[in-house]
Amino acid sequence: MLEHSERSAEVVAGVVCRFTQFAARTGLVYIGTREPSNPVSVPENPFAVPPSLPASPLPAPPPLPTTAPPPEENPSWGFWEVVGLAVITLIAMFGCVVGVAYFVHRRFAPASPFFESLKRPETIVGGQLLAYFLVLLVMYAMVSAQTDGSFLEGVRWNWPRNWGTYLLGGVALALCLAPFEYLLPMPKHAPIEDFFRTARDAYVLSLFGIFIAPPFEELFFRGFLYPVLARHLRMIPAIVITALLFASIHASQLKYSWGPVLMIFLVGLTLTTVRALKKSVAATVLMHMAYNGTLFIAAYIATGGFRHMEKFNQ
Repeated sequence: MLEHSERSAEVVAGVVCRFTQFAARTGLVYIGTREPSNPVSVPENPFAVPPSLPASPLPAPPPLPTTAPPPEENPSWGFWEVVGLAVITLIAMFGCVVGVAYFVHRRFAPASPFFESLKRPETIVGGQLLAYFLVLLVMYAMVSAQTDGSFLEGVRWNWPRNWGTYLLGGVALALCLAPFEYLLPMPKHAPIEDFFRTARDAYVLSLFGIFIAPPFEELFFRGFLYPVLARHLRMIPAIVITALLFASIHASQLKYSWGPVLMIFLVGLTLTTVRALKKSVAATVLMHMAYNGTLFIAAYIATGGFRHMEKFNQ
């Protein structure tokens, strides 16, 4: 009986050994490092896992500026070129006035002293008119040589659409400053009054002061000088300095009296502020012409059509 049990155990062990070998060869059981041909599947997770959403790309940061932004006023000319332009203007005015005086003396008044011809209003106005024309040619050549655009674009002429508003602004400026003539000290006799000795002189100076002087002065001070100062000093200091220089060129005509010079400074301050804010030289030209025109019309009315010039000096 015992031998029968031992023999049965040997038979069972042999069967198990042969089944194990068979299973290892066929891949039913993984033994050692051999990879199974049909890996056992893992049971699914009973809890559903939501699929992962693709990460939305963040907006790229803006590129850092490599250079500083250009200044608001960036003319193609520099400070020393404006100084040179001012020197050319002074030389041209002196030379042209002397030249016109010499022509008037030789042509119309050879018997009178040359100095008398030099002081005549038509001589001074004619000489300045010729000088302005020559300097305008220099301005045009300077801008054209340094820019690709037109001369008007270079000096920011920019004719305004509401041009009538600036004409009214010039009239309003003259009316607002009129009370200052009674509040500030005024000289009894200013050199500018010598141009109003006769009706003809008054007409000549009025036409020159309304139509000739404003465009040239605005081109120089608000077209050439202001943008150079604003590029280095910014808006407020450039406005003040431009207005001071504008008033200084009129000081000799007003006997260097601080009352009328202060009024001219306020005019220059207003005109330069308009130029700085509106970026338009044409706008300041219109205001300047309207301002001067208001003053000359008031003088025309006060003197009875320039027939009673003695009232002008009262």
